[in-house]
Amino acid sequence: MTRRFLFVLGSSRSEGNTELLARRAAEQLPTDVEQQWISLAEHPLPDFLDLRHDSEYLHSPTGDAPQRLLDATLAATDIVIASPVYWYSVSALTKRYLDYWSGWLRTPGLDFKAQLAGRTLWGVSVLADDRPVVADPFVGTLNNSAAYMEMRFGGVLLGNGSNRGDVLKDEAALTRAKTFFEQEAPLARFPGEQLTP
Repeated sequence: MTRRFLFVLGSSRSEGNTELLARRAAEQLPTDVEQQWISLAEHPLPDFLDLRHDSEYLHSPTGDAPQRLLDATLAATDIVIASPVYWYSVSALTKRYLDYWSGWLRTPGLDFKAQLAGRTLWGVSVLADDRPVVADPFVGTLNNSAAYMEMRFGGVLLGNGSNRGDVLKDEAALTRAKTFFEQEAPLARFPGEQLTP
């Protein structure tokens, strides 16, 4: 399968620091790698209704935005969650997108988990703190999601910034962006989980 990157932008504003850092990293991808960019602010998802324990639950969320995101997600070999760190985790827009995975997991005939297994999840984020440890819950959310889905996890490219454009002053983050997508992405594991020999 030819590599195809889906960049899911989870910021409530366009051209914010996280998007700027994601675009810097994406510039380094080979020209034959297809890229699709979807802003969750421009394609808002309705509130997700968790109907998993409803005996009548036989449908998936409908509408243009959910279908567009589902199609893009399934078409991607690499999914990049580009979300600012909000309250130490992903943004509300990003969390809603991940919540929709729950519905897609239970859509008859879709085999969502089987289709995503082996593909790669990446993260890009900018936080207004110079201590990377502050983003650990953000990283954990993506790592554990990838582990549950039996995906690979390429890690998170972190930058620093608060005001618009601040990340462009973060030389360390810009340097990491140049090779971020070149690294090997191992199969994701939950913390403490060992690979079986």
